[in-house]
Amino acid sequence: MFQKILIANRGEIALRIIRACREMGIGTVAIHSTADAEAMHVRMADESVCVGPPAARDSYLNVPAILTAAEITGADAVHPGLGFLAENSRFAQIIEDHGKVFIGPTPEQIEMLGDKIQAKRAAEAAGLPIVPGGVELIPDAIAAAAAAEAAGYPVLIKASAGGGGRGMQRVERAENLARAYEVASSEAEAAFGDGSVYVEKAIDRPRHIEVQVLADGKGHAIHLGERDCTVQRRFQKVIEEAPSPVLTPEERAMIGEHGAALARNINYRGAGTVEFLYAEGKFYFIEMNARLQVEHPVTELITGIDIVEQQIKIAAGEGLPLQQSDIEFRGHAIEARINAEDPERFIPSPGTVERYHPPGGSGVRVDSHMFQGAKVPPHYDSLVAKLIVYGVDREACRARMRRALHEYVIDGIVTNLPLHARIIDSQDFIDSAIDVVWLERWLNSQ
Repeated sequence: MFQKILIANRGEIALRIIRACREMGIGTVAIHSTADAEAMHVRMADESVCVGPPAARDSYLNVPAILTAAEITGADAVHPGLGFLAENSRFAQIIEDHGKVFIGPTPEQIEMLGDKIQAKRAAEAAGLPIVPGGVELIPDAIAAAAAAEAAGYPVLIKASAGGGGRGMQRVERAENLARAYEVASSEAEAAFGDGSVYVEKAIDRPRHIEVQVLADGKGHAIHLGERDCTVQRRFQKVIEEAPSPVLTPEERAMIGEHGAALARNINYRGAGTVEFLYAEGKFYFIEMNARLQVEHPVTELITGIDIVEQQIKIAAGEGLPLQQSDIEFRGHAIEARINAEDPERFIPSPGTVERYHPPGGSGVRVDSHMFQGAKVPPHYDSLVAKLIVYGVDREACRARMRRALHEYVIDGIVTNLPLHARIIDSQDFIDSAIDVVWLERWLNSQ
């Protein structure tokens, strides 16, 4: 087992990894920018190293500085967390080239899964259902028109190297395709440094359902059930829950096995998430995230499995002793992403937390790096906390989430706590009558 792990991240996810390491008896090194010198993850780690000024490109994306921090502290492994360098194959390769262990998939797997075309081909080879189209790069607008005709309108033009809605254009009719192709390719080039795009059938008003997998890198893989991440705004997840409230037992078993099959087929290593669209009783593979997910706690609450601990053990060569038959699912969990942003205009709200009182009680978990006096800098993602609750069933869980949201106090900055309270009480959410664009429609109707 590792003696010391450097966490190449910040905020709540860095703190989450530090806690897992402490329980496992592993020393930790936090990195931080000058803006995060007093942050909670820095205070909680055994050691800390400043890696640069506030801008992420000069600190949390500064590979030479991070590698130097690992060298001078004697860390024998690096956990990338999520975001920043977590899915950067070059970073993973550099870490391993310097004799340290990258806690995650192999560099080759990160590179392959980061390319949406390659990932879809791998999924197809593993027997997963994929969205019609989308297995070839589109070199120009003429080829895009041909691919769109083959898939059938409406279609999506999507960046091969990206995600989060950037470099994506929906096209309803053939006469709009050429312009949409140029826009999507330009956006992809600007956002990801790669203007490659592909065309696939647009699945109208689907749900977003993903499967958590663990794999040992030697062909053994299991799934930890699915998460329903349908409540989204502009392709960014807002609320996640597990299990999905709309799947039948047969669909649940099938989608779980699909996720594990892909991981087995590519000899995947570590924790990963296989993502699907679900509409009219059919699943469509969209991508596999080769890292820990923000929403992993909901899976931990219904399975009792510490996913970060399993990541570390697999990376240390201890393998994956768990079999699929060992995994039991109990109850229901919901996660609300608490962001420092205006709940109506969605404008970021950096500043200093003047009062902080997290909710508590049975079945309530708060993953956060906030405290009274904490500073929320303007340089990074606006996520300040994840509120996760557990209940014996979905309605009990929803009631607990309502109570916890009203109990949560964060003053000094503006947060989206009021938005979450409204969503939880909405009849559509109660009935689970939602799709991936429901939240935007609902907000526009208020």
